Amino acid sequence: MRLFALTALTMIAFAANSVLNRMALAGGSIDAASFGSIRLIAGAVMLGALCLALRGRLRLGGAGRVMGVVALLVYIYGFSAAYTALDAGLGALILFGVVQITMFAGGLVAGEVTPPRRWIGAALALAGLAWLLWPGAGPRISVPHGLSMAAAGVGWGLYSLNGRRAVDALQATAANFILAAPLGVLIGLALSAGSGGTHIGPEGIALAILAGAITSGLGYALWYRVLPGLDASVAAVAQLTVPVIAVAGGMVFLGEGLGLQTVLASALVLGGVAVSVLRFRG
Repeated sequence: MRLFALTALTMIAFAANSVLNRMALAGGSIDAASFGSIRLIAGAVMLGALCLALRGRLRLGGAGRVMGVVALLVYIYGFSAAYTALDAGLGALILFGVVQITMFAGGLVAGEVTPPRRWIGAALALAGLAWLLWPGAGPRISVPHGLSMAAAGVGWGLYSLNGRRAVDALQATAANFILAAPLGVLIGLALSAGSGGTHIGPEGIALAILAGAITSGLGYALWYRVLPGLDASVAAVAQLTVPVIAVAGGMVFLGEGLGLQTVLASALVLGGVAVSVLRFRG
């Protein structure tokens, strides 16, 4: 029961990243680049503190560090930019679908044996994403912002693939956040200048810190804590709930709605991912 509760709490934290980001940007209390920078810094501080508290040290080196930092930056700023227009749940769905497709493609490149169900699942998820992003598919879909979220999904997918080499996932994640933070500040300033300047209000700062320190930093730490106790199929099913929770959060806290076409396309994406990641017994 404790493991279930901790897993549910982790999935809520992951979904809350989308809700908090959209809430800050929709309210106009902060620009997208500044939100990403503050989230990155807050996450670095929290993860660094956790490593010192739980491990007694902080190790910044390790295999794949450059790839981890670059992929993290692509994810953070693509994610924030997308939520200037996308609904929270829709953004989470695009992110989740693209992450799974990226990891599928990474497996192919690495020469992993790919069963037919993974091909079918990836094709279904890709078809659902194409339906969501196709021009005119729905009045609430912004193709440029959808592509921005897709870029974030590629970044997080590569980050996840790269993270497989990590001996200590918490240490590796903390190192990536800490090394990415100063680069992120420079990127954030450049992006803000190109989009008309920086605007930061107290509400936006608070939401960014909450997203970085709590739902990202503590969320990732908690996930690495519960993951060893979960079967692979259970972990996959748990992650399938993240877009659903984000949709519910968007409806409750942001007043977002769903059209029939979006619901059907979303079901296609999640169904494709389920076919791809779950093992069905005959």
